[in-house]
Amino acid sequence: MKINPEINYKVGKNYGIVKDIGVSQTISSETKRRELGAHLTSVDIFKKYIFPEIKNLLYNYTWIDLFAGEGNLILPILEYIPKQKRIKFFKEHILLFDIQKEMVEKCISHAKTYGIPYEIAKQNIQVRDTLQNYPELSFLRKPPYHITNPPYLYIGHIVKNFERNLKYFTEENEGYQDLYQIALINDLRHNIEKMIYIIPTNFLFGFSVSNKIRKDFLPFYDIKKSIIFEKKIFEFTGTNVCICFFNRKKTPSNSPVIFKALKINNKSIEKQYILSPKNFYRAGGEFDEFVNYFKTSSPLKIKFYLTLEEVEKNKGYNEVKLLDVNSYHNGYFKFKTYFVNEKLYRKIKNNPLFVRTLDTGSWDGRVGIYDIQETFGVDGLVVTKEKYRTHPIQIFISPELLYEDLILLKNYFNLMLEYFRDITDSEFLTTFKYSSSCYIRKYLGLSQTKKLLETFPIHNVASEVKQILKILIEQKNIEGIKNLLISIKECKDNKKQLTFFKLD
Repeated sequence: MKINPEINYKVGKNYGIVKDIGVSQTISSETKRRELGAHLTSVDIFKKYIFPEIKNLLYNYTWIDLFAGEGNLILPILEYIPKQKRIKFFKEHILLFDIQKEMVEKCISHAKTYGIPYEIAKQNIQVRDTLQNYPELSFLRKPPYHITNPPYLYIGHIVKNFERNLKYFTEENEGYQDLYQIALINDLRHNIEKMIYIIPTNFLFGFSVSNKIRKDFLPFYDIKKSIIFEKKIFEFTGTNVCICFFNRKKTPSNSPVIFKALKINNKSIEKQYILSPKNFYRAGGEFDEFVNYFKTSSPLKIKFYLTLEEVEKNKGYNEVKLLDVNSYHNGYFKFKTYFVNEKLYRKIKNNPLFVRTLDTGSWDGRVGIYDIQETFGVDGLVVTKEKYRTHPIQIFISPELLYEDLILLKNYFNLMLEYFRDITDSEFLTTFKYSSSCYIRKYLGLSQTKKLLETFPIHNVASEVKQILKILIEQKNIEGIKNLLISIKECKDNKKQLTFFKLD
């Protein structure tokens, strides 16, 4: 096969460097400094998105923040209180805590700018580790309304870097995955009626990282509304966040949680969400429903990764060029020639597809399944060090398929993947870090890849069915593909032969 000259950068006798043609060009940070949200503070967030929801309730509640920082989500309320009434309002309606003494001092100084004397401010702004030691609130004259931007720190990161924080995840908190989840469940345990949380969007869209907190929390709370930011709004974090407005249910219920959300990126879009307990109350469930319903009774067996260990255990006389996925640098990978036995040679050659699990930012580099030879000009992709889910990953399928069937499967996969990205705004995929890309970069899980591949039994259908599928893919006829899958499923379930139909 003739290799595209644009693919290879440098070639030696037994080695070379290959460019990933799906990677977009780097854009300097200066070009994105003015993006909406990059310079907003939590005061701006409060005034624009939170205050309109509470402005008519100021005297009805005690406004608390258990992770107050400088007090930017509560103290700005004082701007809307007449100056002569601010001290009395502060004493009766504001209570703030933070674990850091220096932040409490800043918060007290912030309160002084609204005319609150130091001695009064320090009574209602206190140092406290509220994650571990929840404050007593029964003395409050008005019910607490919790508005907060709690700490978010994933437990996996804590294990590697901040072991002292593991104490929060013991005993009744075992199983939760992030500090913000401890904050939420603490509010539930202390019967807080109303909360407004600025938290990672994985609360709504995450899989294992947030299944437990949603399962435990949402039977007790409704989401009144949500604002989902798909741009950077805090200078100190690249985490995607949303504002969730929670109201406690009168009685616990496992009914779906239904709410409207405003999604903010280059434009604002309002969308209704229905979070079902059948799917751990996870948003963007259309993809999961599809792959669960259409999983075939005898699906293809899918495996991922070719390792250097496997290559070295199967040495022989058959030449293969393998790209080292651990060698990526400035848009290029290294590749090397190996000599393997007949068994591994056939395995590599008969599985020419790989999955790109991470959007590169270019339209040619979106997540999906690609041809290794077309993309990299090599025979396979080898893991020489650690396995990373964000590398290009070779797919191994059994039973063996003809090349034309593999390409048909690839085209089916990519069309359906883009269809679900379109109808869900890619919400079933995990959002990657912010970038200057022309779309929001997403991560495709290997389990999602496997599940979608398992929906079409290409190894168990007649050539006529494959021809129909090929035509439907060329037409981008999603409903036709769904009808074909339904027909296959019904015939398999009822052990009947598929009746072919004529396409218009």
